[in-house]
Amino acid sequence: MTESSPVGARHAGDPGRRSSTAPKPVQNTTSSCSVFLFLALASLVFARTAVAGPYIEPGDVALRHDIQLLADHGVIRGPVTTWPLAWGPILEALRDADATELSPMLADAYSRVRTRARWETRTNEVRFDTSLAVAEEPTRIRSFQNTPRGDVQLTAGADWTGDWLSLDLNVQAVDSDQDSSDARADNSMIGVAAGNWTIAASTQDRWWGPGWDGSLILSNNARPIPSLMIDRIFTDPFETKWLSWIGPWDMTILFGQLESEREVPDARFFGMRVNFRPTESLEIGLSRTALWCGEDRPCGFDTFVDLYFGRDNLGDAGVTEENEPGTQEAGFDIRWSPAYFDRNVAFYGQFIGEDEAGGLPSKWFGQFGAEWSGVLRERWSARAFLELAATSCQFQENSEIFNCAYNHSIYKTGFRYRGRTIGHPADNDARLVSSGLSLVDSDGTAWYALLRAGPLNRADLPDARNSLTPLRQDIVSIDVTHIRPTAFGTVAAGIGYERVDDEASGRTDDDARFFVEWRSGF
Repeated sequence: MTESSPVGARHAGDPGRRSSTAPKPVQNTTSSCSVFLFLALASLVFARTAVAGPYIEPGDVALRHDIQLLADHGVIRGPVTTWPLAWGPILEALRDADATELSPMLADAYSRVRTRARWETRTNEVRFDTSLAVAEEPTRIRSFQNTPRGDVQLTAGADWTGDWLSLDLNVQAVDSDQDSSDARADNSMIGVAAGNWTIAASTQDRWWGPGWDGSLILSNNARPIPSLMIDRIFTDPFETKWLSWIGPWDMTILFGQLESEREVPDARFFGMRVNFRPTESLEIGLSRTALWCGEDRPCGFDTFVDLYFGRDNLGDAGVTEENEPGTQEAGFDIRWSPAYFDRNVAFYGQFIGEDEAGGLPSKWFGQFGAEWSGVLRERWSARAFLELAATSCQFQENSEIFNCAYNHSIYKTGFRYRGRTIGHPADNDARLVSSGLSLVDSDGTAWYALLRAGPLNRADLPDARNSLTPLRQDIVSIDVTHIRPTAFGTVAAGIGYERVDDEASGRTDDDARFFVEWRSGF
């Protein structure tokens, strides 16, 4: 496939204009998402034709670094904090860019992303992929980086993209103590295009938000939830003057099915995210997730309507423990890369409410971060970040609420799937500081280092629902990964060390870990 005919190509003259008008303050997240859903469904009728895929799944830190670099400097115009990302708008941005006008750092990133795109987006051609990973003590706190989930993991897959249909089918054989399922079909998708939207059955990993070591609301920490996905492909702005100020925007809706081995078996998952870039330097995201239905719980359409519009709290008119529609979390995130620092510095935050009060999220937990990107030793394209996650409710107050985030009195397994949190990998009541450094060479060779420290599960009372520890632990860990493309595929190798002080037993444990992975492609 050539650059002049990228996946998701559109008729000339389609792209809308961007606006640099400053955004209005983020208000009711539930109402905002409802308005966007109405407009999105209305636009489906008039949408132009695009291609249903392929998508970039979370996990590749070097590729994310390059995409974020190009977005910060205006080469990529759309939002980039909702993963998986559609290749279509990225390919369009690369096609429109003049590489001769880019700095050497941006030109190298442009070349690496374009090379990857050519590999990933071949149309009307079956592409096969294989990978093999071996690990000792797989990490229990999973970051954006895609590391093995078991001691041995073998994956085989094939994908094909046509004019309106996209297939990406993968199977894994995994030897893991963390999950009883040895055979899996994770990271698969069957999607069709409907105008500028993809409708797909998906088991893809997801990552919602600007964080590098965690997302408070939806991350790749847990295995992917099998879902029906509705996703906007191209991120052009609204043409109406009333909404054009939000700039390029994206939207994802999920209807997922959870596992049977939980307190409420076969509960369902709902997720919705809208993110937009009102200016080149600012990206805003609005997210919500919910648990509802399940064995012996109300499951009708009217139940979902009550859940969607927030009529699901005990104490609301007619809501009792027997008919409570479900539980949900909602909030917003912001990433700002000011021109004052030549777009080499960015600040971000994510704030999620575990409950609702007065039509707005409440009982907040939060995440803050800062990034720097640039060139080291006139060779490496580099990015460093510092991130703090505080996952107790009302984290900003002296009266923090423990055993709150990701938990619920009816859906007692909470926002967890197959033994891991759907949100931040540190689970509830953590206060974790993370620092990372990624280095990418012009040929795609990369290094990634991650340091973490802080207490987990700070609650005074035991919480058996916490996926990491029922009582407080203080941890310090460091991981280093090297990634090298070769003529026979890509090889990744990582080593790590973790020190754990367990409050209940008074013990201090030191553990080393490592993994080696080979992939037939990138």
